[in-house]
Amino acid sequence: MKLSELARECARETLEIRGDGEVAVPFINSREKQENGLFFCISGARFDAHDFAAQAVENGASALVVERFLPLDIPQLRVRNVREALGPMCAALYGHPADGIRMIGITGTKGKTTSSYLIKAILEAAGMKVGLIGTTGNMIGGTFIHGDMTTPEAHHLQGLLRRMADEKVDAVVMEVSAHAIDMHRIDGILYDVGCYTNLSQDHLDYFETMERYFEAKKAFFTPRYIRQAALNVDEETSLRIMRDIAVPYLRYGISTNAELYARDIEISENGVTFRICVLEQGERMVHLQMTGIFNVYNALTAAAASLALGIGLDEIVRGLESVRAVPGRAEMLETNTPYKVLLDYSHSPEALESILTAVRDFTRGRVIALFGCGGDRDHGKRPMMGEIGGKLADYCILTSDNPRNEDPMAILAAIEEGIRHTNGEYTVIENRREAIRYALNMAREGDLVVLAGKGHETYQEIRGVKRPFDEKVIVRELLEEMRPDKPLQ
Repeated sequence: MKLSELARECARETLEIRGDGEVAVPFINSREKQENGLFFCISGARFDAHDFAAQAVENGASALVVERFLPLDIPQLRVRNVREALGPMCAALYGHPADGIRMIGITGTKGKTTSSYLIKAILEAAGMKVGLIGTTGNMIGGTFIHGDMTTPEAHHLQGLLRRMADEKVDAVVMEVSAHAIDMHRIDGILYDVGCYTNLSQDHLDYFETMERYFEAKKAFFTPRYIRQAALNVDEETSLRIMRDIAVPYLRYGISTNAELYARDIEISENGVTFRICVLEQGERMVHLQMTGIFNVYNALTAAAASLALGIGLDEIVRGLESVRAVPGRAEMLETNTPYKVLLDYSHSPEALESILTAVRDFTRGRVIALFGCGGDRDHGKRPMMGEIGGKLADYCILTSDNPRNEDPMAILAAIEEGIRHTNGEYTVIENRREAIRYALNMAREGDLVVLAGKGHETYQEIRGVKRPFDEKVIVRELLEEMRPDKPLQ
């Protein structure tokens, strides 16, 4: 594509071209050695890529997208905001891959990952080839593709969509993070359905206030991004979205009147049974293989998105019932022990509260909760999580999560501030592997050990270095080590 053609396709973002507008820009260029690509000079909070433009030119960039013209002898396209221009321009460079795919986006603090897997299963039950983009990685059908972000940066996202389009994917279901909305990573994509799950405290290190965090998510529910919406009306902030929404929407819930709802809910350690009801369409029984009331909501999110796409109730139920587990989401591990071990990604106060409340409903013995908090992130949630653990678990083991560049003991001290406000018993073991060993050693018949915070992650980030740490593997290794002293039953 020529620079002038790109400017015409993205006229809303374009201000002016300086230099040869007929230069070819076949792909995105980074500061690494690449010939003939287009380099975007993004102004960020910590770095301004305008400062690296000369290096990009040395490495072969054929043109620049800038917010201010630079004293460099190279064609430059000036735009109002490079980050806002990046998504639409990447979409154009990759041939608008999303245009031929049914796109489903899910935003909300909790439930995005599980809902995306359930939607994928439903659409596959309806005979579609489905792509998935999210926190646990990306998929094309059954093929896994590694990913580092919940919602990739625009050039990676459009490149991934191009690959999916080339592989004849019918639909893509993806998690849409608040960061991605705020940073315009999804600009240039029009979603057939946008889903809203809930809002709770998280990411305040970036958004600073809950209002800013909510407004970022709310911005997704506009004609700029979606054709129609599916909204959880048991979530009070959905009412604020509905007040201003300018696209059709479908409401779902449990306790509130909605077009789609669940009733006759029965929860056990093996899953959830409920009746899914659709106004004017009928109802079906669902036997979900994942437990917890939150998974009823995730199933309703998936069903609402699928209904909006025209999928029938029979395919919806068949898809929901086909999912055994979602990586690191209320995932019961196979331990062959008289107690149970559950892996969950809960790393926010509300998520920890949800999982501990859910398991209390069916645990015969004690609930033993092992958790920490991530470093370089929202400090305010640390004592909150400590207090929740102290109130809802019978015993807490405070340990490292991903301390990143912070002192792990300082993080644990902040969690302790909260747990001291309760009567909860706890211990502090900074080394997470040893903390898990302690939990397994103390567990008895009928107990449930909740390993919270890491979920699907297969690493632990300490002092900026990601070290291998897969809790499924760790649990298996520790049980094997303990076998002579504590035979498996």
